[in-house]
Amino acid sequence: MTLFSLARRNVRRNFYNYFLYFASMIFSIVIYFTFVSLQYNEQVLAMAESSMKIGTVFNGASVVLMIFVTIFIWYSNSFFTRKRKKEVGLYSLLGVRKKQIGRMLFYENFVMGLLALMVGIFIGTLLSKLFVMLLMKLMGFHIAIAFAIAPKAIINTVLVFAVIILFTSLQGYRLIYRFKLIELFQAEKKGEATPKASFFVALLAIIFIGTGYWIALQDISSNVWLGHFTRNVVLIFSGVIIGTYFLFNSLAVYLLKLSKKNKKRYYNGMNMVGTSQLLYRIRGHARTLSIIALLSAVTLCAIGTSYSFYYKNEGEAKHTQPFSYAYISQDKQVDKKVKETILHAPGHSIISDVAVDVVKVKGNLDDLDRMIPSAFFSDEDRLTLLSESSFNRLAKEMGTSDTVHVAGMNEAIAIDGEYSKSLSSHYKGKTALFETKQGTKKLTFTDYKTYFIINAKLAGFTVVVSDELFNEVSKTENVQTIQAYNVQDEQHTEQLTEKIQQLVPEKAQLTSFYAAYKGGMEATGMLIFMGGFLGLVFLLATGSVIYFKQLTEATADRERYIILRKIGVKKKEIKASIAKQIFFVFAMPLVVGVAHSSVALLALSNLGGLDLMMPVFISMCVYTVIYIVYYFLTVSAYSKIVMEQS
Repeated sequence: MTLFSLARRNVRRNFYNYFLYFASMIFSIVIYFTFVSLQYNEQVLAMAESSMKIGTVFNGASVVLMIFVTIFIWYSNSFFTRKRKKEVGLYSLLGVRKKQIGRMLFYENFVMGLLALMVGIFIGTLLSKLFVMLLMKLMGFHIAIAFAIAPKAIINTVLVFAVIILFTSLQGYRLIYRFKLIELFQAEKKGEATPKASFFVALLAIIFIGTGYWIALQDISSNVWLGHFTRNVVLIFSGVIIGTYFLFNSLAVYLLKLSKKNKKRYYNGMNMVGTSQLLYRIRGHARTLSIIALLSAVTLCAIGTSYSFYYKNEGEAKHTQPFSYAYISQDKQVDKKVKETILHAPGHSIISDVAVDVVKVKGNLDDLDRMIPSAFFSDEDRLTLLSESSFNRLAKEMGTSDTVHVAGMNEAIAIDGEYSKSLSSHYKGKTALFETKQGTKKLTFTDYKTYFIINAKLAGFTVVVSDELFNEVSKTENVQTIQAYNVQDEQHTEQLTEKIQQLVPEKAQLTSFYAAYKGGMEATGMLIFMGGFLGLVFLLATGSVIYFKQLTEATADRERYIILRKIGVKKKEIKASIAKQIFFVFAMPLVVGVAHSSVALLALSNLGGLDLMMPVFISMCVYTVIYIVYYFLTVSAYSKIVMEQS
């Protein structure tokens, strides 16, 4: 019998023992192949107007995914090889040469890898259409999705995983050369030394994390941030990362040892065994749990932020485009045709029809100390003057009861739809200068509004002035008339928008709600798909890592639980102790990850003036539910391993 035949027979006869590793490889291949299939799918690229940007996003995300999948498979393989050390030692004890054992292990891993590659690509091919449909739905496209096989995706996946499988196979080959025979037999019995609790390091964990949180939650316009942005970002990340490791390495140990002083609780039932078990292996858990906590925080931030943008897309489109259509009127015939087109569009009757005059002048806003430039108006030295009466008429057409009153010729009200409490100027009392043919005029702001009264691209930086001043400036400056319409069911005006775009010349600068809404759907749909897809991968992988680690420890703990059963401990008590231990391992990184992400998202919310509470809460609930499922699966599998043997 050849070594290859022996390896193949080993895999077939011990497939149940190898299933976890095999399943993790299939999972990784399915995820990667499905993602790469989207990258090369012709419908995805053809339907998205920003296909070049989408291609770039997919390329970047696929690299991140490839690195993560490689680490995950390597991590899974390390657990798998540890379980096989005793078997390898037995082969060596029977006289099989190290070179032959190494080759056999290489063949076994290589055979499993190739089999997992075929199964993974097959399953990924079946799932690819589903994910294309999901992506198109999120991006707002309603088209029939054809089943397609992307040869480039298959080639890409085969090349990437061939290298990974070869690497892990060589890792198995080197196993026999890295350990002595006695070490191979004692591999499962080798434990961690009980760590010493350091109050100083535990205190440092609190200080580092607390400092990072404190800096992150400071107002961006405060002295803490002004001129120190890069330094603060470095301090936040380094403080939270180091503090998280210290938290699991020392603070958790310190708290566990502190719990032992409560004698009444410590000596009650199986608490002594459970606490001792956790202390016994806490050092081995520290690095893993720290990584999982940080990765959970990153995942929750990505999912929460992307879902928030998607969740608020319609509201954001309406914020920047308060009117369904708005353009600079230049030809009465064009205006007539546009109105007739809207009137003949079924299901899109006109809600409001308004035309207002504006004057755009050269101005000076130096007194405002704006920390960021406008995203909607490239020339910050241009002001759009709007009369008081025109503002009130627009506000009425928009369905709001908000009105303004400008008392004097030198007073004004600022319209800043991009207003941010942290980054924008405090307008009251600030001044602005603007030039006319009659000379330079000075305005003092008495109030400000934090919404757009005209569609953003046309509005620029809008300043509401008195009717008297507007009429005076209009005599010498060029006056533009903005024609605006609001229509019913504006989310579904694709065909109507295309017709109006053909009628209105480019220089009229047509803006529409549907264009902003569709662009937002494409961008945020892609964002939530990427964030959700990668977040789900990270979540399943981190949950699997804890699952693998706990099952490996369950195998090593069999003899201890056999002894407990012999001395009369009931199965119910053992299961309760196991559940408590595993709860600690699952709950700590989840709680820390949620805390980190909550602070990060709160800081982002304060920075951008966004209300992220509802979408972030939903994301965290979904994340927690999946973690709870992993917890119960792990408790069940762990109990089954130790109870069957005992």
